[in-house]
Amino acid sequence: MSKKITLLLAFIGMIGLQSCVKEEYIVQDINDQDTISEVFEYYDVDFFPDNHNEYNVLLDFFHPIYTSDMVLVYRLAGVGVDGNEWKLLPETYYFPDGTVDYGYRNDFTQYNALVQLHGFDLGGLSNEFKLNQMFRVAIIPAFVNNKQTSKVDFKDYNAVVKAYNIDESKIQKIKM
Repeated sequence: MSKKITLLLAFIGMIGLQSCVKEEYIVQDINDQDTISEVFEYYDVDFFPDNHNEYNVLLDFFHPIYTSDMVLVYRLAGVGVDGNEWKLLPETYYFPDGTVDYGYRNDFTQYNALVQLHGFDLGGLSNEFKLNQMFRVAIIPAFVNNKQTSKVDFKDYNAVVKAYNIDESKIQKIKM
């Protein structure tokens, strides 16, 4: 009899343990509520050839960015009555025969943006295009559930500033 009671208690215990199954549900919030867009301005940027005769400049960020962020690099191409003219990289200029004269291109990581001056005869290129350059790096969320940002023309720096509510008075300026 005592064996039957022990067996019965063991059976009830096993049934009780099976009901202790833990299920986890992961809920993803598809609306990014806390991403803040920001702009860094790098001035007095000079391009000099390195050991491989490449003209590269590394623009370090103040802090690592999220891997999901977009990085847009703009070069100050002119100053006019209507304001500054910011051109989105890559930016290329051609000889009249259609071959590449020179241009600027970029790449980025979570920690910095690399800007490269490339072209045909960079040593002979006027210093106007190699020295005292100014760049603005806009870091914006890649996905924002917002109608205002869904149709932004990223080539237009002012449209990006408006769409992502960037306060230009808070642009962090870095002398190179």
